[in-house]
Amino acid sequence: MFLLHVALQGCLRADNVEYGLTADTGGHIRYLLDLVKASSAAGPVRRTVIATRGFESDLGAEYAPAPVRAEAGVEILRLATRSPHYLPKEELWAETESFAEGLIAWIEAQGQRPDMLHAHYADAASVAAIVEDRLGIPFVFTAHSLGRVKADVMGARAAEVPHLGKRIEIEEAAIRRASLVITSSRDEAEVQYAGYAGYDPGRIRILPPGSDLSRFGAATACPEVEASINRFLSEPDKPVLLALARPVAKKNLCALVRAFGENAELRQRANLVIMAGNRQDLAALDGEMAGEIREILCLIDRYDLYGQVAYPKTHRPDDVAAIYAYARDRRGVFVNPALNEPFGLTLLEASAVGLPLVATDSGGPNDIIEMCGNGELVDPQSTQAIAEGALRILRDPALWDRYAKAGAKAVAAYNWSRHATRYHELLQSLLAQRPETIAPRPDQLLICDIDNTLVGCDIGVRRFSQWRSEQEGMVFGVATGRSFHSAMSILEQRDAPRPQVMITSVGSEIYHLDANGTTYTADPDWRAIVQRGWNRQAVLRALKGLPGLQPQAALEQRAFKLSYFSDGDREITARVRARLEVAGLQCSVIHSHGRYLDILPVRASKGTAVDFVRRRYGLPENAVFVAGDSGNDIEMLRTIPQAIIVANFSDDLASLPALSHSYVARATHARGVIEGVLHFRNKARSAWQSAR
Repeated sequence: MFLLHVALQGCLRADNVEYGLTADTGGHIRYLLDLVKASSAAGPVRRTVIATRGFESDLGAEYAPAPVRAEAGVEILRLATRSPHYLPKEELWAETESFAEGLIAWIEAQGQRPDMLHAHYADAASVAAIVEDRLGIPFVFTAHSLGRVKADVMGARAAEVPHLGKRIEIEEAAIRRASLVITSSRDEAEVQYAGYAGYDPGRIRILPPGSDLSRFGAATACPEVEASINRFLSEPDKPVLLALARPVAKKNLCALVRAFGENAELRQRANLVIMAGNRQDLAALDGEMAGEIREILCLIDRYDLYGQVAYPKTHRPDDVAAIYAYARDRRGVFVNPALNEPFGLTLLEASAVGLPLVATDSGGPNDIIEMCGNGELVDPQSTQAIAEGALRILRDPALWDRYAKAGAKAVAAYNWSRHATRYHELLQSLLAQRPETIAPRPDQLLICDIDNTLVGCDIGVRRFSQWRSEQEGMVFGVATGRSFHSAMSILEQRDAPRPQVMITSVGSEIYHLDANGTTYTADPDWRAIVQRGWNRQAVLRALKGLPGLQPQAALEQRAFKLSYFSDGDREITARVRARLEVAGLQCSVIHSHGRYLDILPVRASKGTAVDFVRRRYGLPENAVFVAGDSGNDIEMLRTIPQAIIVANFSDDLASLPALSHSYVARATHARGVIEGVLHFRNKARSAWQSAR
């Protein structure tokens, strides 16, 4: 496989990238270089080339237009465009046609064409679309950051950003056109992209970036780094709040300074250390970065924080591990207050060193902290929330120890080798265009819950995958409380077989595998059914303030699902139903694991969704198997005669009269599913033989 990456933005080079040199020289370059190195080191990739924009400037002669050349083991092509100068991302749309012409000429001169393009940022997707039109080479798309998110955060000030509307228009086109959209987090896949008219959940995949965290795990302090920080501080041995980010508005560093300056306890307990890129002369920075640095300096003066805040002008890439170690050795906290963080590489690095986190609740940090359990999520718009998040950790030594230790999970969870393997599988699947084998007239349907049913035992998943491959004529699907992207991520992480049908968000959404065997399409007929009579806002009003209920995070809410945490009271379901009845609302109320409570349209449940899929395939009830383990599986298990309860069930499923027809497996998880299917098949075979 020959992969061609297209990335026009920033000052891209293969080694010693000067992050922060310009506002667009940031984490997307680190992501791209790490992806290319991991992708080239393993798998089916024969050749990888990065095509970027060449320009003349005083930023460095190495960025000038040049033919393909190897730089630190990476092949980079630097193409000239209409303008010879460095341009910020908001102005690159005017260069895409000339860049595309140069790229097409280069491709046509090659002995072999690339199999796939990977476009980084929407301007690159515009280039890739032109290439696809002319040469037929498909492309996948990674946005890295989105203009509509920036506009939402900035509010009325968004009108001041040059060409932001044009950027959003180009992103819309990229989302509609790409064969697959690759994101880093659930927030990106389910919240950020959802604001676009071309949003299509089934063509988005979450692939958390890996990271080479080996050098961070053994990080030690460095005298030069200590000296560069300590010269600012009156009490250099105090714990520190550490931030490391480019000085641009979306990184929200000024809010962190305000949070520190406004909170006397925080100032008493800690120092603040801000590593805001590199600068020799403030006047030489581009407009946005210069403005942010000036604002930081003004805030330090306003709150009279001299001796309590360190703000070194420069640091080398090789210093970063030692900077984290400086904060860890003082039992400090790493803070990422970004208005939105698409992923959060610095969070992984800090975690690997052993630093607890305080991070924005907008973007990738949700996934990282959920996965690792190593910090606090806060509202980046609230300086009080930022300060309180840091204080919760600084006040509690046991909590600091727990978060610091939990950071080790980041090293195992975010691995470039695993990322590259999944990346290659997706690209090869798209190129092969081979659908999963579905019999023209399937004769059976198996629908499993995911958590603690299909997954939960790695050996069981491997056994199930092998067994599934042997089941001719069977359609395999999942039914889960998870969202589509959350479900797909856990299935791919556990190497589970790819379902032909995905019933997600507790039955409120149904997706079908497309003919290419890779992407999915939401079922419009099911959507039309569940939305009848559903009044989401009225449900929210009816349940507001009900004791024992706490809304789950925004990421867990769906168009046809409202999700709460309950206090575990057995009467909570009855109280919720009573509130809804008083308001004249008919809804499904599902309580599971004694903690999770979901409100759905009355027509939506796993049971009704399974029955809808059964009828779609034209199958009788006795050709359908369902398997589950908990309370949110009850409707599905109750509806279908051939119901399987795996041995590791919860919520007293096996004793419920409504489920007396179910088969309770002796085996747990996926092996229990296989056992149940074989039980019902044997039972049917015996009945048929007796009838003869």
